Amino acid sequence: MLSSKADLSVIIPSRNEMFLAKTIENLLENIEGNTEIIAVCDGYWPNPPIPDHERVTILYYPESIGQRAATNEAVKISRAKYIIKTDAHCAFDKGFDVKLMMNMQDNWTVVPVMRNLHAFDWVCENGHRRYQGPSGPCTECGSPTQMDIKWIGKTNPQSTSYCFDSEPHFQYFNEYKNREEYKEARKTGFTESMSLQGSFFMMTREKYLELDICGEEFGSWGSQGLEIAIKTWTSGGRVVVNHNTWYAHMFRTQGGDFGFPWPASGRQIDKAKKHAKEIFFNNKWDKQVRPLSWLLEKFWPVPGWTEEEFEKIKNTGLQSGKIMISDPVIKENKVEPERKPTVGIVYYTDNRGDERILDACRKQLLKFFDSSQIYSVSLKPLDFGHNTVLNLERGVLTMFKQILAGVEACDADIIFFAEHDVLYHPSHFDFAPPRKDIFYYDENRWFVDAQDGRALFYRAMSTSLLCAYKDLLVEHYRTRVSRVEKEGFTLKLGYEPGNHPYPRGVDYYKREPWLAEYPSIDIRHRKNLTPSRWSQDQFRNKSNLGDWKFSDEIPEWGLVKGRFDAFLKEALEKSYAL
Repeated sequence: MLSSKADLSVIIPSRNEMFLAKTIENLLENIEGNTEIIAVCDGYWPNPPIPDHERVTILYYPESIGQRAATNEAVKISRAKYIIKTDAHCAFDKGFDVKLMMNMQDNWTVVPVMRNLHAFDWVCENGHRRYQGPSGPCTECGSPTQMDIKWIGKTNPQSTSYCFDSEPHFQYFNEYKNREEYKEARKTGFTESMSLQGSFFMMTREKYLELDICGEEFGSWGSQGLEIAIKTWTSGGRVVVNHNTWYAHMFRTQGGDFGFPWPASGRQIDKAKKHAKEIFFNNKWDKQVRPLSWLLEKFWPVPGWTEEEFEKIKNTGLQSGKIMISDPVIKENKVEPERKPTVGIVYYTDNRGDERILDACRKQLLKFFDSSQIYSVSLKPLDFGHNTVLNLERGVLTMFKQILAGVEACDADIIFFAEHDVLYHPSHFDFAPPRKDIFYYDENRWFVDAQDGRALFYRAMSTSLLCAYKDLLVEHYRTRVSRVEKEGFTLKLGYEPGNHPYPRGVDYYKREPWLAEYPSIDIRHRKNLTPSRWSQDQFRNKSNLGDWKFSDEIPEWGLVKGRFDAFLKEALEKSYAL
């Protein structure tokens, strides 16, 4: 039954598919998220029948409308944010849907690692076994054979890089995996690919419709991976391989009763190639903002392309008169600087603690930021920036929900977190995140005891000094809140984004430290949500406590030992050259 609340729709266009039911069974076994399945039966009714399950919706067409049209009809009825198109003869990794969604960005087209599917063997009564292929008697003894379903994703080969040549033909791009940029990207769990194979892709439903993916003018079948990849890249997006999960595809190359379900005549294939070449090689696609030569240059050298053919593509783009956007943006033949990212503050508080301290920390932020840049989330009404009130009890899950509410409300590109009992130095906000897919932590922080003024420094990454791009934070905290609601919070999960990779942590995104020019002050008092630790013996893992030291005074802030009240007053009176 189609769900209006699904996060992801897995769409399976099918025609005369003997393994559609098995593919859906495997999906149901391995789905872990809020995911639905839409199977399109194009001109046939499947046998064996599709499992009757609340996650499964069937679209039936008595007469075939073609693979692309079938996919498009399924996308039209989906209401999920993300869609996956996959073939009807595939197997899937456990939790593949969650692993793909938790790292997804809206301008990406994503594929997992592709394995080969060992779907079945032919076995005779004498025990002779033949690897999947057309039906028929045993090749060793001539006895009748029966199909023995295996459904195993083979671990070799594992495909992660694809391209197309100048014909254009699909090609595996194994040479690219030896390049330094691939090896460096591989460390993050994500690499780029020039093209796609076509049996699986994932993107937002909105982007699918915007880019007219599966354009029916190509015909029912052919050049699909190339079409999707070029449309993604030349419209300004990225084609990304997520190495944290896999799917396995059954390749059917032996014909007979084991051939292609849709007509795959030479005429049909040539039609798709000719149309792809006409619109993409001549830069005629109306939604592109990058010329095809940009894509070739990005992955150059590319197998199946000569220097002369590359130059021809570049010249074709110039002769067409189309103005393309590359990096940096080109408009009207003038280079325009990229828009400077906007900055906002997400401030969260449980409204508990010494109001003198909380008030001082808020006044400190107002020295550097206009009230309109601050998005506060509290448990009681608070006259501070754009205020959101959550009617919840104080706790770890509540704090995560407060942060999520704040980052969703904030309209800035880059967000700094601000906890209610931290005095931030203005140099902390000079930082600009170099990448959009990494959580950054300022480690220049002193802990100060509000009772006796003792001050302790050690390098560690804390949520209170986190900075990252909004989209990354929204994705992380939506997943974190959902997970803690289901599983509860444990220290194994941790407080800080990027601290641990999935499945121990929330996702696969990394974290990196930086040091502001001057420290911020984390005030420790009797009502901190997390305990104060003044001895290394209080830490289970002491290896992360870099540069541990006590001091009576703090750089740029002054003497604090034995005079916390005076220190707090002086901090508020201090002016900064901004």
